[in-house]
Amino acid sequence: MQTWSLVALCVLLGAVARWGVSFNSYSGAAKPPMFGDYEAQRHWQEVTYNLPLQQWYFNSTNNDLNYWGLDYPPLTAYHSLLCAYVAERINPEWVALHTSRGHESPAHKLFMRASVLVADLLIYLPAVVLYCLYLTDGSPRKKVSILLCTLLYPGLILIDYGHFQYNGVSLGLALWAVWALGLGWDALGSMAFCLALSYKQMELYHALPFFCYLLGKCFKQGILGQGLFLLVRIGVTVLLTLALCWLPFLSDPSQALQVLRRIFPVARGLFEDKVANTWCSLNILIKIRSILSSDSQFYLSLACTVLAVLPSSVRLLTKPTFWQFKLALVNSSLAFFLFSYQVHEKSILLASLPACLLLSDLPLIAIWFLQISTFSMLPLLLKDGLLVPYAVTSLAFFYFSMYLLSPLKHCTEEELRMGAYRKILFFLPKLDLGCAVRWKFYVSILAMAALNIASVAVSPPPHLPDLFPVLISTFSFVHFLGTFVYLNIVQLTEPPGKKSQKKIN
Repeated sequence: MQTWSLVALCVLLGAVARWGVSFNSYSGAAKPPMFGDYEAQRHWQEVTYNLPLQQWYFNSTNNDLNYWGLDYPPLTAYHSLLCAYVAERINPEWVALHTSRGHESPAHKLFMRASVLVADLLIYLPAVVLYCLYLTDGSPRKKVSILLCTLLYPGLILIDYGHFQYNGVSLGLALWAVWALGLGWDALGSMAFCLALSYKQMELYHALPFFCYLLGKCFKQGILGQGLFLLVRIGVTVLLTLALCWLPFLSDPSQALQVLRRIFPVARGLFEDKVANTWCSLNILIKIRSILSSDSQFYLSLACTVLAVLPSSVRLLTKPTFWQFKLALVNSSLAFFLFSYQVHEKSILLASLPACLLLSDLPLIAIWFLQISTFSMLPLLLKDGLLVPYAVTSLAFFYFSMYLLSPLKHCTEEELRMGAYRKILFFLPKLDLGCAVRWKFYVSILAMAALNIASVAVSPPPHLPDLFPVLISTFSFVHFLGTFVYLNIVQLTEPPGKKSQKKIN
């Protein structure tokens, strides 16, 4: 009973933190003619409510695709339609065709913010609670501590409740899928992940780990016996779920093809803004977009992404344990973020969710990564006027995670799973790798704090107007690449600890 009281308190604190951030500015506030992501979400409600489904993804006089055209899968469109029905009952002007464009009012802001919170209360927050209580090891106190730290992760809060998006829906559905697979409910997990993928196409970052984990379990159970039955059951579940989500668009092939063209806009180029991935960082030294054609950039990105994600996926396929699955989720999403085509800074949230799943096993690495992932979005958050909520939520997460999880006390070579590093550094037998990691952590946090202050308080040189965004993206890229290499080495070389090992059901 006491544990559930603490769980309720954690959920309340998580909800209060979210609602507190929602009082601040949002993407594109009072910035015509395009405004920002807030207007994009509102406009999708306008389009889905006023136009027939067959016109949602097509350019027309009533649906200018150059003005925030719908570019997410059908489940996002259905969600927008549901919100639009509620909005129309409150105030028809909010979703009126054409005349509602750029609408901004305190009442509408309250409605939009509330729609995000309701979605989180229904999908994301319950998934976090169930995962932390049933699939994390340790005492009830440790489970509650991990729950609170996960709910207070600032990156997701700032993007959904500040910048304005509904990432909690897709990430929540993905977490429901992870939870179901952790309990051995493979068909239910497959269905939940298909729903996540049908809500946001970026869930492809997590698709290979789900595929390899489930296929690996089928092979383990005997592909000609029980494994075949499991494979058929999962396959039927996936096909039925996807068919149900896409059904209105499947009757006409041109409809389905147009949806695919909208959700995979390869014509946009290799990258746009300053993102902490390989291509933006490499562009400082080598102007890739000037040297290579658009097609060459696409194929280069595709090849590098496949090569980066392959080792982790093969390892999971041959050793489908739940611990390997969690590592593969981080490694796969980081591989896509670092090397794939047309990545946005907000896409780091797709790596941050599985990183939260490592708070129990690798607390220092997970906290470090989550802190850097929020920091990597600072230029975007400053553009949206979210400096104060960024500072408050980042400091709160850092304090609670360091205090409740005591990661620096769990920083030995064994707990950090650095056996492979010890073999590589055999010529330095007296080097304490755990101590070295702690000092890197201290230096990293101090450097991040200095960049935070400089970005706000120091004016860049006139000839280098993007100095601080470039420094932030490069600094973050080095950390993301380091985490990617480290976790791949852990997955490929180190056996999971007993506490992390989950039986295959």
